[in-house]
Amino acid sequence: MSDWRVRAVRASKRPFTRPVPPAGTAVQPAPEHSMDPRPDQPVEPVSLERSVVDAAVYRDGHRVQSAANLADVYRELPGKPGTMAWIGLYRPAEAQLLEAAERFNLHELAVEDAIVAHQRPKLERYGDTLFVVLRAARYLDDVEEVDFGEIHLFVGPDFVLTVRHSQAPDLSAVRRRLEADPELLALGPEAVLYAVLDAVVDGYAPVIAGLQHDIDEIETEVFGGDPQVSRRIYELSREVIEFQRATRPLLEIMRSLEAGFGKYGTDEELQRYLRDVADHATYAAERVDGFRQMLQNILTVNATLVSQRQNEEMKQLAEAGHAQNDEIKKISSWAAILFAPTLIGTVYGMNFDTMPELHWAFGYPFAIALMALVCTSLYLIFKRRDWL
Repeated sequence: MSDWRVRAVRASKRPFTRPVPPAGTAVQPAPEHSMDPRPDQPVEPVSLERSVVDAAVYRDGHRVQSAANLADVYRELPGKPGTMAWIGLYRPAEAQLLEAAERFNLHELAVEDAIVAHQRPKLERYGDTLFVVLRAARYLDDVEEVDFGEIHLFVGPDFVLTVRHSQAPDLSAVRRRLEADPELLALGPEAVLYAVLDAVVDGYAPVIAGLQHDIDEIETEVFGGDPQVSRRIYELSREVIEFQRATRPLLEIMRSLEAGFGKYGTDEELQRYLRDVADHATYAAERVDGFRQMLQNILTVNATLVSQRQNEEMKQLAEAGHAQNDEIKKISSWAAILFAPTLIGTVYGMNFDTMPELHWAFGYPFAIALMALVCTSLYLIFKRRDWL
């Protein structure tokens, strides 16, 4: 552990006046209440067995004790340089976090954020304690969706407290990795922060691959004319936006950590590791930004293709209507042509004695000639107007 950590550990020690029950003592859960301090209603110590994933004390990179409750962990810390506690909690109750806040002197605003959850990724410093919020992600192949998790880290001079509100990410693998590398773990709480950051950022790679696969499928569906592709584009865009909200703030977190390397005496090897994580985070953020732009372009192309298909359909309908009008014109023209001789023949077929020209010798040829003249005239008129 570096000199600044030793000085911070010694400076941060303070006596506790609240008695701590021995291990194994049954304690009633504290009721839910706000973060406002209430001297008349002290917070009773609460066992962490129900929500603790793992709690251990490390000295010089080696596990020296696995504790069942927070009191056992804390008793190993005061006045022991090179000693660090790492406590992992999963969906703890408010009273359990308040107990941890009392033990490690955590700021009430950070504890309130950890209780409420649903925070955006961020890094805040409260005295000698860092409060970091990270958004993990994993790709679910069976439903082709992205599942997001949230993890809160309290990183102090001699402790790390992790609070998870979702199943992902599983930090047991991170703990095993560090325990298998005592030299890295001996660098202290910052090494744990690096390992968690590295696990979260590495978890983005399968998500990026899954999203890329989905986008490739969507491109095929767009040009294949799938009518359901617009809905899929919208749903995938929402996932990409959510993923962007997880990756973009991570870059600011890494910049803030890098800015404090010199001020807080971060080990040079650990600086290299953190810069590597920053590079991976930058790559992930750039890919996600590219995905969002690609989906916007695909949505525009899909709208254009849909519009083109609609125009083609309208054109086909117009052509069909035009052809139908031509047929109607032809039918109407021939009906008019045939109607003329019918009319004339009907008039001369009435057989009245007093009808004009009834006994005229040229009556029949005249009627036929009149029918031919009318039909020819109508045919020429309709032909000139392109009805025939």
